[in-house]
Amino acid sequence: MQDLKLALIQSDIYWHQIDANLAMFEEKIWQITEPTDIIVLPEMFQTGFTMEHEGLSEPMNLTSFKWMKQMAAQKEAVVTGSYIVKEGGKTFNRLVWMQPDGQYKTYDKRHLFRMANEHSHFAEGVDRLVVEWRGWKICPLICYDLRFPVWSRNVNLEYDLLLYVANWPAVRVNAWDTLLKARAMENVAYTVGLNRVGKDGKEIEYNGHTGAYSPKGETLAFSEEEEIVNLTLSRSSLDDFREKFPAHLDADQFRIE
Repeated sequence: MQDLKLALIQSDIYWHQIDANLAMFEEKIWQITEPTDIIVLPEMFQTGFTMEHEGLSEPMNLTSFKWMKQMAAQKEAVVTGSYIVKEGGKTFNRLVWMQPDGQYKTYDKRHLFRMANEHSHFAEGVDRLVVEWRGWKICPLICYDLRFPVWSRNVNLEYDLLLYVANWPAVRVNAWDTLLKARAMENVAYTVGLNRVGKDGKEIEYNGHTGAYSPKGETLAFSEEEEIVNLTLSRSSLDDFREKFPAHLDADQFRIE
């Protein structure tokens, strides 16, 4: 199977300015000159992490959705990231996985950040998502989900890549670094976390630390700057390690109720 190429866009985000953010991320996407398989945007990439969703939430299939569809088609790559979606009378922090052919899947953030009252403003997700893309199985999750290892359990090797998009503040970045590496080793899978940089409208600072880790816990990429991190994940390295170190065969079996 082929290797997997990712472009991780670690960026500042204009506070509550959807049009400005879409224009900014479009400009950055066009800076990606090498062929890539997946283009990754941060959590709430078109607003910043906010609880003030009135006037910022969108029904599916409108502005941000159409923009992602256009970008994916033009770059011939998956474009993924989360934004605020209103559906069925509820509001979700929803990750959209948009393929170049217009096919898409969604994941609603399961673990809502209580310390910011996210659980009071958004509805929690129910189902985990695993997608197949170019021979890889990928599990995309959102920010605070990282702190809950049961949700990302990979007992039967359901996925090859665990992918987090986030707005993770600088004050807690040590947890981000530590848990990304732990998730990679415990799940015998590549783990990639894309964060943002800059300061949001609540004066919360973000210092990136976008990172990629091998199943051995090796650091494959790391950045604190506003930049596009280009990364290639080796399929043969993953398969070889899983064959030599099949720790998943000794994992405890249980279900989430």
